[in-house]
Amino acid sequence: MSVAYLLLEDGRRFDGEAGSAPGVALGEVVFTTGMTGYQESLTDPSFAGQVLTFSAPMIGNYGVEADVGESDGVQARAMICREARNTTPPGRRGLIDWLDAAGVPVLTGVDTRALVRHLRDRGAMRGAVVTDGTPEPEAARRIAAIPPMAGQDLAAEVSRPQRRLPAPPPPRARVTVLDYGAKDSIARLLAEAGADVTLLPHDATAADVAATDPDGVLLANGPGDPGAMDAHVDRVRGLLDADRPLFGICLGHQLLARALGLQTFKLRFGHRGANHPVLETATGRVLVTSQNHGFAVAAPEDEAGTGVVVTHVSLYDGTVEGLRLAERPVWSLQFHPEASPGPHDARDALVRFVDIAADHAAASR
Repeated sequence: MSVAYLLLEDGRRFDGEAGSAPGVALGEVVFTTGMTGYQESLTDPSFAGQVLTFSAPMIGNYGVEADVGESDGVQARAMICREARNTTPPGRRGLIDWLDAAGVPVLTGVDTRALVRHLRDRGAMRGAVVTDGTPEPEAARRIAAIPPMAGQDLAAEVSRPQRRLPAPPPPRARVTVLDYGAKDSIARLLAEAGADVTLLPHDATAADVAATDPDGVLLANGPGDPGAMDAHVDRVRGLLDADRPLFGICLGHQLLARALGLQTFKLRFGHRGANHPVLETATGRVLVTSQNHGFAVAAPEDEAGTGVVVTHVSLYDGTVEGLRLAERPVWSLQFHPEASPGPHDARDALVRFVDIAADHAAASR
């Protein structure tokens, strides 16, 4: 393997070895603490525009499966790890072979403990993974030319055309998902819970949603800065005018919050991993959750005045992890109830959403 490196915008360099396709990958450098689920993470559209660092010491030891991805391909621009394995169990591909075929650079042999500590101290920042010998001054010039994540609306880059996932007959409800970069497991679990699922692209209007005659609407996850997505927020406001259940996940949670009058802000290094404790405020229950976000919702200053209730709070930093609108079936979660990867403590949230949509269908038809 040839010598390669990561260069950060603050000038810090981390040397390693090229593990796959030669090239230069530019993006926001972030880290995830998940020990497994590397395929799901790399294919999660919420990682679009980012270089993904794995803090686990070894990645790739169980290969890649054909039906485990969360989208149509690799979404992260590059992968960084301490040790990369290309293990190929029966019926699976090697991780390195898979990333090489996708043209995604891999930087291995990096002191990821030092890198993660640096990102925690200084915050997620722009960087370049160099595996083709590009000189450091040229890499620095390219880093300076890319925009920071704050201010970017990336939904159009990852959203897909309208598609449908039918439930096993007979369906209990019709659910429409707004795809800002939706993970495939969200629609799959909705269908398994009895929903006939239609996915619409990110720019679908309230009229487009109404044309699918849904019993419930889900605002999905996706990449980018919710503060830069004014047009999407306006469309969510249009959905609030309809009398049907509305549920947001991750970016969908943030867009819903903005539509309800709240603000969002960038976290220093984000929440990414499968071991994040979240307090359910009404019950005192603690959920161990899967998370992938670099922005968060600012808590309402006056819950009683806004009608917006905080339902979940991060036990790491106290940030808002869930909201609901008093007196209406409108709510959201910052974490990922579908997990994939991660613990399944919160998966019943998707079943509850289908239950509520089914009750709405029974009441209105």
